Amino acid sequence: MLQRKIQETLLRWKQSPDRLPLIVKGCRQCGKTFSVLSFARQNYSHVVYLDFFRNAAYASIFSGSLEVDQIILMMSALLGPEAVFEPGETVIVLDEIQECPEARTALKYFQLDGRFDVIGTGSLLGVRGYGTEPRSVPVGYETVIDMYPLDFDEFLWANGITASMTGLLRRCLNEETPVPEALHARLRQLLLQYVVVGGMPAAVQLFVDTRQTAPVLRLQRDIVRSYEDDMIKYAEKGDKGRIAECFRSIPRQLSRENKKFQYATVRKGATARQYGGSLQWIEDAGIISRCYNLQLPELPLDGNAIENVFKVYMKDTGLFISMLEDGTQFDVLRGNLCGYKGAIFENLIADIFAKMGRCLCYYHKDSGLEIDFVIRWRGKCTLVEVKSGTGNVKSAKTILRHPEKYHIDQCIKLGDYNVGRQGQLLTLPLYMAFLLDES
Repeated sequence: MLQRKIQETLLRWKQSPDRLPLIVKGCRQCGKTFSVLSFARQNYSHVVYLDFFRNAAYASIFSGSLEVDQIILMMSALLGPEAVFEPGETVIVLDEIQECPEARTALKYFQLDGRFDVIGTGSLLGVRGYGTEPRSVPVGYETVIDMYPLDFDEFLWANGITASMTGLLRRCLNEETPVPEALHARLRQLLLQYVVVGGMPAAVQLFVDTRQTAPVLRLQRDIVRSYEDDMIKYAEKGDKGRIAECFRSIPRQLSRENKKFQYATVRKGATARQYGGSLQWIEDAGIISRCYNLQLPELPLDGNAIENVFKVYMKDTGLFISMLEDGTQFDVLRGNLCGYKGAIFENLIADIFAKMGRCLCYYHKDSGLEIDFVIRWRGKCTLVEVKSGTGNVKSAKTILRHPEKYHIDQCIKLGDYNVGRQGQLLTLPLYMAFLLDES
C-alpha cells in the first residue's frame, strides 16, 4: 500500500475536538477514495459508505428532509444491516459528493447534530457547468482540503527511500554540504523516474510492481482520455470543444521559448474572452496549475501577480509526459531531450511546488529578463532558476546586482549538480526541490 501524507492530515482532523464535516477535494484518480476509506477503517468501529458515482439511487436519501434522523433511516433502508450508526464510533463517507449536491447541503445538519463524523470526496467540485447547485453550500459547517497525486517525497517512500535518508538530505541542505555520492546517484535516477511516472497512485503502484514504463504510459494515457471524457460529459454545451482544445494545447504552450500561455496557440485568432472560462474549467478540475508573472519580484507574491499573464503547467508531471510523443519517456530516462528539456523540468518543479501548496509565480520583462520561479523561502523573496543540465543564470545575477531596485539577496539554482554555494547563489540538485518547503 502506498504511504500518503493525507493520512496524517485526516488523523489531525479526527483528533480536533471541534472538527467539522470534511471535504477532500482533488482531481480524479489521485487516491481520494482509497485514502479516506483506509483511514476510516483504521480509526472507526463502523464505516457507512455511499458512492454517488456508481449508485445514483443513493441520491434519493437526500431528496426529502435533511434531518439527520431521517437521513439515517433512509441509509439503513438502502444499505441494510451493514450500516451501523453508533454515536462517536461511526463515520459516514460520501464519495463523489458533487454527484449529489443535496448531500453537501446536509453537512450542516450533521455538524449541528454532532453524533457522527462525515467525510465527503469530490473530483469536480465547483467546476462550471457541472450538475446542479446544492440548496446552499454549508459555509462555516465544513472543512475543505485539497489532495493531489503523490508528490516526489511520497514517490521516494514508495521506492524505498526512508525518513532517515530524507533527514540526511535536509541536513545537507541546511548545512550546504554535498549529498554523499551513492545517495546522490540514486536520487538523480529516482527523479528521472518520477518525471515519467508522476504521482497518479495507479501509475506509481504499477511502476513499483513492474519497473516498466510502457504499461505505465498506457495507464497514464487512459487517465488523460478519462479527463477528456469528463470535459465532454460534464462541461456546458458551448464549452465542451473549447475545454478540450485548451487542454490539448498545453504541450505546445510549453514548447515555446516564451512559455506564457497564449490563447492564439489554442486556436488561431482565439481570445481570452472566448477561451478563458474553458481554461478555468480545467484548473477547477485540479488538472493544471497557473504560474503568474510578477510586476516585481517582491513579497507579497499574490499582491504582485499579473492576473492575465501566466504560464500553465500540468499538475502531474507523468501525465504531462504521456501527452508528448512516443519515445519521450525513454529520452527522459536517458537525459536526451535537446531543446524540450526546459519545459519538462520546469513542469517538474511546478509539480513539486504546487503539490506542497505553493503559489506559482515567475518574473519576465520584455527586455529579456526572466526568472523561472519566484518563491517565499525562509522569510525572503527568493529566485529559483531551473536548469536541466548546466546553464548560466544571467537574469538572476542581474537582479542580485541591483538590490536597491529589487531588494533580493538570494537565488537557488536547481540542476544536475550536488549542493554548493557561490556567493548569493545556492546550487542544489533538482531532486532537492521538495525540501524547499519553508515559507
